[in-house]
Amino acid sequence: MGVQRLTRVAATTGLAAALVAAIGFQALAIGASWGLRYWLAGGAAAVVVGALALVRRRQPAWTAAAGLAVTGLAVVAARLFALPTEPGPALALGSAVLVGTAVRVLAPVPAAVVAGGGLAVVVGAWLAVRPGASGSGVVAVYSLAWLVGVAAGLAARLLDERARAAAERVRRDERRELARELHDVVAHHVTGMVVQAQAANLVARRDAVRATESLAGIESAGGEALRAMRRLVGLLRDAEDGPPASAGPERVEALVDRFRRQGPPVRLRLPEPEPSWPPEITSTVYRVVREALTNVARHAPQARTVTVTVAEEPAGVVVEVSDDGPPAPVAHRGGYGLVGMRERVEALGGTVSAGPGPDGGWSVRAVLPTHDGRSA
Repeated sequence: MGVQRLTRVAATTGLAAALVAAIGFQALAIGASWGLRYWLAGGAAAVVVGALALVRRRQPAWTAAAGLAVTGLAVVAARLFALPTEPGPALALGSAVLVGTAVRVLAPVPAAVVAGGGLAVVVGAWLAVRPGASGSGVVAVYSLAWLVGVAAGLAARLLDERARAAAERVRRDERRELARELHDVVAHHVTGMVVQAQAANLVARRDAVRATESLAGIESAGGEALRAMRRLVGLLRDAEDGPPASAGPERVEALVDRFRRQGPPVRLRLPEPEPSWPPEITSTVYRVVREALTNVARHAPQARTVTVTVAEEPAGVVVEVSDDGPPAPVAHRGGYGLVGMRERVEALGGTVSAGPGPDGGWSVRAVLPTHDGRSA
């Protein structure tokens, strides 16, 4: 999230600089020809629309509507009072940003209304050009800016929808895998309960102590099954399911050994002695390590070393995979695999973070509570 916030701040700063440059350029141009006092109204409108463009993400519909209204008023004022033709370059830039953002993020009907409002301003600006005046070039620039804003908004909207669809496919696949895993976990515990119940029935008359022990084992197995179901079943929404998965995942050690044969050296740190975590925790640890190593192989083949750490801490089971590869864009290092990983970890009440490491490279860290979301 820190990288995304930094990117957004940089984009806003760049837009602010572009708006200031456009306002300054227009002020100099009009000051050298008409005289700056003739642009007081137009300059005020440009400042207002520019400010709205900078805060548009909070209320994209209202800021777009207000910006188009101010632009329309600037057009009317320029025509009534024989002022320099509006909308000029500064208004064109601010209006294009407002319209493009609204087309990208709003629902289809409000987005179409905003785009139509921008078109209405374009038509009004052409009608307001005074006969014989040289303002048609200014209006042509605004028309082009409106068209670019709408086109950019539609293109970004399409990319966003494709990204959401891809992320949703990843989530559905993850839910199906979780459903199969839940089947295996519950089947394992229920099978043990049935076996112990049969044993208790056989020895009940001859050895009451052993019968009591079997009943205690049944109670423990039932509790484990219920905890597993509470952790996973809330995420399962799809009616369709695939065949049951295999009984147990490959061990992390084998996964790391296989990666070493085709990638950089890996330092593996596991808790000693081997812990007895619930099956859903063990399989999720494996999944996090697998996805993180896959990202290293795809996006950081120049990495010299990779460190995989699995530890049991007061917060729960902590899995961290870090490499010393060169910096890469967040979108390339994150990918949709991180979506599925986050879906699985958060289903167990855990958290996932991924981003540049403190000493360079990339780091993925997951924390998995081991007891129904409470600390271990």
